[in-house]
Amino acid sequence: MTGYFLPTGESIEGLTVRIARRPGSWETRYLWQTFIADLGCGLAAGLLAFSVRFGGTAGGGLGIYLMISLVLPVLWASAVGIAGGYDLRFIGVGPDEFRRVLNAGVFLTATVAVVSYAAKVDIARGYVVLALPSLTIFDLSARYAIRKRLHRLRRDGQCMRKVVAVGYAPIVAELAALLNRDSYHGLSVVAACVAEPSPSASPVELSVADLASPAGFPLVHGLDDIVGTVERYRADTVAVLACPEMSGLRLRDLAWQLEKSDTDLWLAPALLDIAGPRTTITPVAGLPLLHMEHPAFSGLRRMIKSAFDRLMAAIALLLFSPLLLAVAMAIRLGDGGPALFPQERVGKGGQPFVLFKFRTMLVDAERQKSQLDELNETDGVLFKIRRDPRVTRVGAMLRRWSLDELPQLINVLIGNMSLVGPRPALPEEVAVYGDHVRRRLVVKPGMTGLWQVNGRSDLSWDESVRLDLRYVENWSFMLDLQILWKTGAAVGRGKGAY
Repeated sequence: MTGYFLPTGESIEGLTVRIARRPGSWETRYLWQTFIADLGCGLAAGLLAFSVRFGGTAGGGLGIYLMISLVLPVLWASAVGIAGGYDLRFIGVGPDEFRRVLNAGVFLTATVAVVSYAAKVDIARGYVVLALPSLTIFDLSARYAIRKRLHRLRRDGQCMRKVVAVGYAPIVAELAALLNRDSYHGLSVVAACVAEPSPSASPVELSVADLASPAGFPLVHGLDDIVGTVERYRADTVAVLACPEMSGLRLRDLAWQLEKSDTDLWLAPALLDIAGPRTTITPVAGLPLLHMEHPAFSGLRRMIKSAFDRLMAAIALLLFSPLLLAVAMAIRLGDGGPALFPQERVGKGGQPFVLFKFRTMLVDAERQKSQLDELNETDGVLFKIRRDPRVTRVGAMLRRWSLDELPQLINVLIGNMSLVGPRPALPEEVAVYGDHVRRRLVVKPGMTGLWQVNGRSDLSWDESVRLDLRYVENWSFMLDLQILWKTGAAVGRGKGAY
């Protein structure tokens, strides 16, 4: 089954995924796993509500509730199906699968309320309140566990889709590198049809090593044998990247040819890090035109974000106050120096502010920095040393678990930082920013962000900037909640913290 479309769903660097259902494939097995999990969660929630509300006895006319508990799994699976919870486009990536489960919970609750009112059926509210919310929570947990298992399999090279990439060599190389790094997307480039640049285009120097994945994949020069390449390497997907040579008529012919072998066709627009919610398709004169909305940097949503940040910061400071006091005492007892390390950073709109963090280095660490320039292990404008001799013993432990950043809750409460945002930059870093990098400064810096959950200090400068810009361009309240959720796991692993 061939798909020909512009992106509206979950994207990977602008590439929209459309997955066809193939009987006997791992996708079908995954669907059956989620279906069985949905049924099991429905049965567990129904019996739990029946047991808690009625003590588990079916006497006294309560048998009807036992029957409802046994029928609930089928009702739940139907609601999930209506909400699109079995759409294979969202396997293993993004929040859409979980959002559809939540929608199913709301839909089923509303249906029960309307039907009971219309039929004048008096259903025990205690049963409904216990059954439906617990069912939604159970199913979200089950699907999360199934997704994590899929991610583990994909790290081992299983449950992957074989992709033939089509486009210019640099873009193909970038796609292959991204997919190799983020294997949980389940995409593996097995071959590439590389377009020859036109004579008027600037020459691009790229070695075969730049294009090769860790396992290596063959290159086919020219775009005349895409279908043959798919057949030779048994690919199930063709990804056409931004490439003027692939005109509308040529794409239509390619779609017709791939349709015969049930091979999916994906198209990527020339957009960088633009999420699906900001794009909509408008048909004009038979052409699917892609409309891109401007990102929201003000208004009601930003006011809600600011209120949420300050409320959560106040609650966190109250809850963590014993921990903050204990850390401060440990630092003071370690070398007798001050516990806090105030440092000037650059915030929204390029305005400087004082960032608070626990001191993890020697008192005179800033004076020693110039002597360690040759040991810098990062590119760009960042300064990072994996085994920095200035870090104290207590400081190393604090950095390992990101406890040194807890005082930044004060900055969030004051209002010059956010819980989620780009990493707060030093003035000397901002002084050498290029025009596109200064885009990071249109929002408040954050205690955590995409850089925190995607490698932390292990990221290169370019990768860190790219993630920050992606956040700026695609901010939403739901994205903030996702990042906060993932931050706990990233801190727990301690990878990239130094």
